[in-house]
Amino acid sequence: MKLLSVIGCILRLLVLSRSQLMLENLALRQQLAVLNRQRPRPTLRRGDRLFWVYLSKLWLGWRAALVLVRPDTVIRWHQRGFRLWWHWKSRTKRVGRPLLDKGIRALIQQMARDNSTWGAPRIQAELHLLGHDIAEATIAKYMRQSRPTKPPSQTWKTFLHNHIGTLASMDFFTVTTATFRLLYVLVILSHDRRRVVHFNVTTSPTAAWVSQQLREAFPFETSPRYLIHDRDGIYGAEVRHCLDSLNIEEVLTAPRSPWQNPYCERLIGSLRRELLDRVTVMSERHLRQLLSAYLEYYHRARPHMGLGHNAPEPRAVEPPERGRVVAEPMVGGLHHRYRRCA
Repeated sequence: MKLLSVIGCILRLLVLSRSQLMLENLALRQQLAVLNRQRPRPTLRRGDRLFWVYLSKLWLGWRAALVLVRPDTVIRWHQRGFRLWWHWKSRTKRVGRPLLDKGIRALIQQMARDNSTWGAPRIQAELHLLGHDIAEATIAKYMRQSRPTKPPSQTWKTFLHNHIGTLASMDFFTVTTATFRLLYVLVILSHDRRRVVHFNVTTSPTAAWVSQQLREAFPFETSPRYLIHDRDGIYGAEVRHCLDSLNIEEVLTAPRSPWQNPYCERLIGSLRRELLDRVTVMSERHLRQLLSAYLEYYHRARPHMGLGHNAPEPRAVEPPERGRVVAEPMVGGLHHRYRRCA
């Protein structure tokens, strides 16, 4: 039997070509290297699988030299690699709008970090004033948040549009100090450019005090045609007499209907969200200082959707050619105004 085996090996060597002998030797050496790598059960690596996949394409007699695994396993490796290659080749390319410039994305994120109360519309207005016209949805995507806004009623909007130049409104709101002292704040707002024409703080409001505030708010025939306010008992006969002397017609809102005085309510809401909810009021004087600083930001820098994404004191659009964007802290750093600087 041994003699027959030797004779068979000699005949096989005579029949096989030199290249086939080299491939068979390479295959056997590779399997020997796998066996020497780990015992008793060798683990095949990715390189080992690729070796046999490529060898099966180069050499027809690869099955005879394979000992570690079955030939069907090598074929399965090849099929799996074929599927992975076509999956990579036919992958879906990116579709849709191109990404924003890296600098603009960083600016959006900076505005969102610096101003925690700002939503996508406010940042959109700031970017518009800096010369970047970007959709609100795009800004919301890069802010990783969405704050949809509910538009006002069309009927009310039409009414305000028809009387915008002759309307003003006033309202009270309260502020509690650090010593639990209750302060009353009166704001008088002109609807034309959303300007706060007057505000004041007191601990005990009276009809005489309100009348004096109205005289200070509308001196020298600057009074509006109509003044909207609620049915608070403080607006008594003395206040009505003052309004008649100023040639102002009062418009009373319905009971428990703050939505009928929307601009004042939105102003008070902005004051609370953007200022009073973030500071501790120490005294009456401190509250006046805070309100003065905020109203300077409100008039000079804060954009309004109802004003074409501009401030009550209009800001000029600054194109990118004007230079880099710099941040100007306002209201003690609670808010910022962005402008271009050469």
